[in-house]
Amino acid sequence: MPAINEKYADFKSGFVAIVGAPNAGKSTLLNRMLGEKISITSKKPQTTRNRILGALHRPKAQLIFLDTPGIFKAKDTLNLRIVDTALAAINDADAILFILDVANPDPDSEYFLIKRLQNEARPVILALNKIDLIEKSSLLEIIAKWSKEYYFEDVVPISATAGTQVDELIASIENALPKGPPYFPEDALTDLPQRFLAAELIREKIFRLTGEEIPYATAVTIESFKEEKEGKLIKIEATIHLERDSQKGIIIGKHGSKLKRIGTESRQEIERMLGARVFLKLFVRVQKNWRKDTKALRKFGY
Repeated sequence: MPAINEKYADFKSGFVAIVGAPNAGKSTLLNRMLGEKISITSKKPQTTRNRILGALHRPKAQLIFLDTPGIFKAKDTLNLRIVDTALAAINDADAILFILDVANPDPDSEYFLIKRLQNEARPVILALNKIDLIEKSSLLEIIAKWSKEYYFEDVVPISATAGTQVDELIASIENALPKGPPYFPEDALTDLPQRFLAAELIREKIFRLTGEEIPYATAVTIESFKEEKEGKLIKIEATIHLERDSQKGIIIGKHGSKLKRIGTESRQEIERMLGARVFLKLFVRVQKNWRKDTKALRKFGY
């Protein structure tokens, strides 16, 4: 707990777990609230695999968001670990932000999560996301339905992509937090190292530029991260790990075209994040069935 300071007598601070079904828009919302991209996004479910921390600094509050993987009934080893990561974030939070996709509901995952929250003493705020994709008349029915399912601290219809009512949502979350001094300095955005964020941006491009099973069979590790020319040039070597030899040809592409595009788009994103020129070298390696190998999961950070 931060030290008590009279300067922060009326200050609020706390951890907010962002939870919901896969593809509900959790990472898009976090990036929108922070005004910076720290959590990768794609249209494919289960893009987020780790807990991502993002700090939002307000005049009278500090909101520390924990973006989590989508919660669903997992079966294989990797997905079980991913869901455990999301559920653990709930235990670490002062408040819970439940994101629900009103345009593409996922009843199994949504009710699975509601059941998990049934005995929750901490405030739970419901954000009904993607309201720009449905008729206004149906929104009222959705609000009424979910208000009967659970006693939410607040229900806020939003569009994370368009930014609709996101400020109202932030104000509602701030209101639900306990009093206390800030946990992080005012210039802190996240606790994640640059190496991790670089690996995530590469993985995002794989999710966006490949199809079928490839994104889910992929892990990315940073082998080397070196600053040169007083930080104006960053040299990064990264490995893309796959499960089968047949996947290697797909991700490399004809004459290396797919891997080149992944590298180019990743480098551009990493340069924007670091504010420096980046030299990025990608390697592709096959590690048989790594998603079922507990040793490999630890090595890849899961």
